[in-house]
Formats: sequence, C-alpha cells, structure tokens
Amino acid sequence: MAIIEADGLSKTYRVFQKREGVLGALRGLFHREYKEVRAVDRVSFTIEPGEMVAFLGPNGAGKTTTLKMLSGLIDPSSGSASVLGFTPWKRDDAFRRRFALVMGQKNQLWWDLPASDSFMLHKEIYSIPEAQFQSTLDELTELLEVKHLTRQAVRELSLGERMKMELIAALLHQPSVLLLDEPTIGLDVVAQVRIQNCLREYHKRRGVTVILTSHYMRDVEALCDRVLVITRGKLVYDGLLSGIHDRFAGMKLVRLEFFESVPEGLERYGEISRIEGPVVDLKVDRDRVAEALGAILDGHAVADLSVQDPPLEQVIARVFEEGRSDHEAA
Repeated sequence: MAIIEADGLSKTYRVFQKREGVLGALRGLFHREYKEVRAVDRVSFTIEPGEMVAFLGPNGAGKTTTLKMLSGLIDPSSGSASVLGFTPWKRDDAFRRRFALVMGQKNQLWWDLPASDSFMLHKEIYSIPEAQFQSTLDELTELLEVKHLTRQAVRELSLGERMKMELIAALLHQPSVLLLDEPTIGLDVVAQVRIQNCLREYHKRRGVTVILTSHYMRDVEALCDRVLVITRGKLVYDGLLSGIHDRFAGMKLVRLEFFESVPEGLERYGEISRIEGPVVDLKVDRDRVAEALGAILDGHAVADLSVQDPPLEQVIARVFEEGRSDHEAA
C-alpha cells in the first residue's frame, strides 16, 4: 500500500498585478488587477514505503509548493493527497508526529542557543522517551560526526554544520516520512557528501520514506533510483533515474583517441564537439552508435575509445525544456 498518494493535486495563487509608473500605482489603489498563477497543476503520483524519490524541476516549477501541501503547511486548491493514511492539511497530531520537513533555506533551531537545547525542546514537543532520544541522538551525531559541536551556539556554526544539526532535529522523533527541500543548498562538496552518506545509511537502517528536491545532481545520483520531474506545475516524468537517459537523451558521447592525428570526415558519423591532439569527441545518435563505430574502426586505427551517456544535468535541462515547450503549446 502506498505511503504517499497525490491525486490531481493543484494549487493556484491570486497575484496582484502592479502597474508601471506613478500613475499606474495610483490607479492600483482604487482598482486592483489580479492574475491567477497555477503553481501546481493536477499532479498525481504514488510512493511506496521505503522509497527514496527525487523531485526535480527548475526554479518556480512547483516542487516546494507540492512538498508544503504534502506536509500540511498549505491547502490545495483542488485534488487530494494522503500521507501515512492522513489528509495532510487537516494537521492531525498523529500525522505531525510521523513526518518531518527539512528546508535548506529555513531554520528550526534557536539561533543563539546550542543545538543541544533545541534538541531537548524537540524531545518535549514530541514526547520522545529518554532512552530513545539519547540513542537516536548518539546515532545521528555519530553518522554526521558533529557530537563535539552540539554544545556550540548555532550562530557560531558553519553553514554545513548548521544543516547537519537541522537534519538531526528533524530525525530525532524517528519519522516514517522525510521531506527534504534543497538540504545541501550552498554547501561545499565535503558537507554535501557527508549529508548524502548520513541519509543513505539512515535510510538503510530505518527504512524511512524520502522525497528529495535538489539542484545538485550528485545528491540525486547518490541517493535516488526513482525521479519525478515537474515543470510549469505539471509532472512530465515519473520513472527510474536510469530511464531519463533512454527517454530524453537522444545521443551518446563517443570519445576516440587515434594513434596520430584525427582523420577527416568524422562529421558524417555525428557532431564533433571537441578535438584536442589525437582525441576527438563526437555526439552520435543513440540508434547509430554501433553503425558509426563499426565504420570508423573499419577505416582507421584507433588507440582507445569510450561511449558514455551525456551528463545528467544536460539531460534534465532537456526534460525541463520539453516540459516548457509542451506547456506553451497547450
């Protein structure tokens, strides 16, 4: 049985349209004009217990709005959702005790107090038994290697250290569902990897269900097998991360190294993107890779070759672009 279900979930905002110039501003005092902005447009999906799912999209696509509806922070304009068997925006106490929302740009810890004081407050709010609280805290501080920092004022911590403390606070009550909105935004590579490792290990131990939004493809590739892609409020892809290349990447990247110089005429097999010494990079249609390589190897001596998918960032950008084109055509 699915632990998260969204069925035709939509959210529309009424936004004031400010006119240009002083005269327009004065007119706006007496006659205000509004337009409707559909942030989320009939989004439907299901997530099974224990899944780690990436929720991707460009800025303004509707990712954060969807997470806010699933966590009960805002009500939808239409559609329905079920998380852990609850309707999120009814905000039942039993529901709020079983999920956690971490937003990379929002703080839940007291700025001037040590993180440990905020942890104690969470213990009381969620009525966590002392033994469970201490065991979970020890586990998380060990995973994130921050036990020596819990008595330090939050304002004195680095951004990466603060994010680790935010994650600990969110997991202290052992939620069944974890919603992560850009948890590694602004962090250096070392901090990103530490948080990725913690989430992977915690998921392995606890089986928590995770929805992750991130602009860092390293987060997605390190943690998630399944991807939801949203653009202009519409869900345009729901499937395996590996399937994105098959569906949206129409080419392969072929790198050839010759014994001497790069021969002429290779452009008939694909688009030449780079030549450096005896090495050439070709973009070749996926369906023509075998044919192109066969012809090249028959006619030239090749020292080395490799065939790769294009970087995930490029493929995701193409998904976004296709979603934008479909939206404008509609």
